[in-house]
Amino acid sequence: MTPIIQNVVETVIYVDDLARAIDFYAHTLGLEKQSADDRFAAFTIAEGQVFLIFLRGQTSTGADTPGGFIPPHDATGPQHFAFGITAEDLDAWTAKLTADGIPIESTVNWPRGGRSLYFRDPDNHLVELITPGVWTNY
Repeated sequence: MTPIIQNVVETVIYVDDLARAIDFYAHTLGLEKQSADDRFAAFTIAEGQVFLIFLRGQTSTGADTPGGFIPPHDATGPQHFAFGITAEDLDAWTAKLTADGIPIESTVNWPRGGRSLYFRDPDNHLVELITPGVWTNY
């Protein structure tokens, strides 16, 4: 029998300019920064959920830590991820992003009643703000 996966704890993107990415996610999207150094930043999303940003190329050799070795990882090209929002906040997010000069790339109304708002971060990653009703479990 396969053990059950409980949830997604970390989502990771890779960027070319870490300071610019930290500014975007902290100030534009209002995420709380947990920690950062010259190669990564960690943001709190909700209880038990972390959004990690790594400087592209800085993790390709792995890292020794006091607790053990973190194997190498990296990615290239635009990535995609979604942050959950309430349906009531969708219009406020649209207004905020527009006021901040961030173009809305697309809005999708899903068959189950959820909605998605798509835009790009400074590294061209596709960010989605998603309301409940998109998936059977969200």
